Amino acid sequence: MSKFKIISDVNRIMKSNDLCFAFFKGSILVRRENNNTYIPTFEEIESFKIKCDREVFLGEIEGVACFGMEILSKVGLPKSIEFLNLRELMSLMKEEVFLAAGRASEILSWNGKHKFCGNCGERTEDKKDEIAKVCPNCNNVIYPVICPAVIVGIVKEDKILLAHNSNFKNNMYALISGFVESGENLENAVRREIFEEVGIKVKNIRYFNSSAWPFPNSLMLGFFAEYESGEIKVDGEEITAANWFCKDEFPDIPGRGTIARRIIDKFIEQD
Repeated sequence: MSKFKIISDVNRIMKSNDLCFAFFKGSILVRRENNNTYIPTFEEIESFKIKCDREVFLGEIEGVACFGMEILSKVGLPKSIEFLNLRELMSLMKEEVFLAAGRASEILSWNGKHKFCGNCGERTEDKKDEIAKVCPNCNNVIYPVICPAVIVGIVKEDKILLAHNSNFKNNMYALISGFVESGENLENAVRREIFEEVGIKVKNIRYFNSSAWPFPNSLMLGFFAEYESGEIKVDGEEITAANWFCKDEFPDIPGRGTIARRIIDKFIEQD
């Protein structure tokens, strides 16, 4: 269970020791000290004398309140301050900090994209009792969007299927994954994605775990499945290479903190 607890309280007031997940054009502000990386407090943010907007209460990490905010200008920041993208933050921070940062990123991005009503074009307003937008003209209510996606560990005897995605910037291999289509249940999404990307059929699909994934606003639903039939045939577009790997011959795989790594680690544990 994550130490980050989401709490719905749009009227929460920020205090000096609360953590501030402050973003500027999609990158998060962090403080560096003695080779360590920290999320600044509200008191520290105030001391930087920077212009901020869009404060939103996210929840708590072990009783400490967390807020997201948008930075309007980086002018005047001290040298100890850096801006990181979320993938960089994931490798430096504990899971609960990354989850809070991801929630902040998603909500701030959603807010910026829904300043006007998609139904009538009127400027929207913040809903007073929850994180949502409401149109004062047509009463349309707009909530943050979450896009479900499946990710699957496909097992064949003592091997697991790993694939190289064309979007990977290195030689990493990971698991088959993809978004759930409208009108599709999760099991059929698993079957479809696997067949589309590597041309094989699976059976005995079993739910494993889930994880928020703010790239940009996904909910990853992890599964295991057993190989049933077919030969690996990559689509050549999204997936450029795929193969079966024993646990003692893995290529580069996703880092810890990702649901892909948790699925792979679970496979390694099983005899």
